Amino acid sequence: MLDRLNQAMEHVELHLDDSVDAADLARIAATSEYHLRRLFSALAGMPLSEYVRRRRLTVAGAEVLAGRESLLEIAVRYGYGSGEAFARAFRAMHGVGPGEARRSNTALVSQPRLTFRLTVEGSSSMRYRIVDRPDFTIVGLKTRIPLVHAGPNQAMLDFIRGIDPRAVERLFKLSDQEPEGIVSVCDDLDPSRAEGTEFDYYHGAITSAAAPEGATTLPIPAGTWAVFTASGPVPQAIQELWRDVFTEWFPSNPYRSRPGPEILRTLLSQDRTEADAELWIPVERERG
Repeated sequence: MLDRLNQAMEHVELHLDDSVDAADLARIAATSEYHLRRLFSALAGMPLSEYVRRRRLTVAGAEVLAGRESLLEIAVRYGYGSGEAFARAFRAMHGVGPGEARRSNTALVSQPRLTFRLTVEGSSSMRYRIVDRPDFTIVGLKTRIPLVHAGPNQAMLDFIRGIDPRAVERLFKLSDQEPEGIVSVCDDLDPSRAEGTEFDYYHGAITSAAAPEGATTLPIPAGTWAVFTASGPVPQAIQELWRDVFTEWFPSNPYRSRPGPEILRTLLSQDRTEADAELWIPVERERG
């Protein structure tokens, strides 16, 4: 998988002055566009589109300093429709406009080429199982909140604290399928998984019962799920589990993520500082 990802990165380099299509990169990486975007974001720490933009502006910056072509020619080559649009993007990355950079030969910011390598540490193993299950329904209370990669998600905490405990108890009693009890459900996430992008959050239960008044239903089609477990401090252990699934498990196993909600069940300790977590990720086997 990592070899194919590196081939896709080489394709990016060869087409910085042309169109870089995520669907083409997914074909080179022999995976789906959905999984490529999700995996790249986890491995690189930035969305694929942001990496391509930064690489283009890095190469364009070198050409600005070289002074062999006009700024408009450089702007057009790297996909900007006007000199003004190029100048705005250039300044956002380099902290200086292209004209000023050329006149003063100022230092610019560089986005290095990415190469993915496997680091074998052997310090721990991931616990997982593969589950094929029929369609099911999530019933719960819904909001839309920003994505937070590290530390508490205050919007999520505020939403949960604002739920009437009696409503949570009713949802808990409806649970009749695994993962049992109250679950946290993340759906309709931005493909980039960039910090601050918004997603639908459900606090509810998986059930065959009808939704109570005020609750929202989320029907889930039949499919395959990878189920991971972890224990540790909240929220670090849970966020690290999410990270490790995409940076360690997917590159080493013949599965890829598919569109669908990601479901988390947590059992908190009495002081609410530790948790046993079970994370359900929708997956499909890689082809070929």
